Amino acid sequence: MDTIKYRLNDARLAPRRTKLEIPGWAGSREPRADGSREQVWHCVPFSEGAQYGIELFYPYEFELRVTTQDGRLQLDADWGEPPASGLQWPPFRNFGDAFYTYQILLDLKVERGMAIRTEPHPRFYTDRTDTVPIAVPALVRNWWPMLFFTVFKAPAEGRTHIFRPGEPFAQIIVIPEEANFQLERMGEEEAAERELQARRIYSNRSKLAAGTEWTSSTDTVFDGTYRHLHRAAKEKARQD
Repeated sequence: MDTIKYRLNDARLAPRRTKLEIPGWAGSREPRADGSREQVWHCVPFSEGAQYGIELFYPYEFELRVTTQDGRLQLDADWGEPPASGLQWPPFRNFGDAFYTYQILLDLKVERGMAIRTEPHPRFYTDRTDTVPIAVPALVRNWWPMLFFTVFKAPAEGRTHIFRPGEPFAQIIVIPEEANFQLERMGEEEAAERELQARRIYSNRSKLAAGTEWTSSTDTVFDGTYRHLHRAAKEKARQD
């Protein structure tokens, strides 16, 4: 198991592994049953992807509202007196009106050859109010001893992004620092093998999905084929 160590200048910035909030940003606690409304947590690939990283929380006791009006970025909050630490205050700054930054001062130390990458928190993709902050992807290598700031995309004209006390505002994932891969088209034999696998799953889907079929409130048919194969693959990996 790899270890990620962190160092803080403010205990309120303590990160944690990203969790699905149900009920909450990940949806309501509706069963996979006929008549239920589809929830993102019903989808195993989304659930795994959403929980793959580290979530960062807004640490202040006041709300921050970020708005674009007449092409100008506005950062509205009751900042109060600057902290005794002498850190930049306010910690959020305009960055060319199209972006803004947050002086986070968080150190995440990953293993050699790895890096951290900032990205939007998964609740951004489930939000229907268009108020969730949009963290800009950035890769920081492990020899850099502090994540000094994160960058966010400014909201569109007339829109408002809101930072609320205790809410996650960004996610960090750990990835190899170099993307050492190349794209290569499959050869005929390998492509045929993959096609055969796909056809076997398709032809056996009724057996693989037995007892798991359901139709949502929008008349979309779901089943547990992927979930069953996912569990089987994880069990096989544990035994190997």
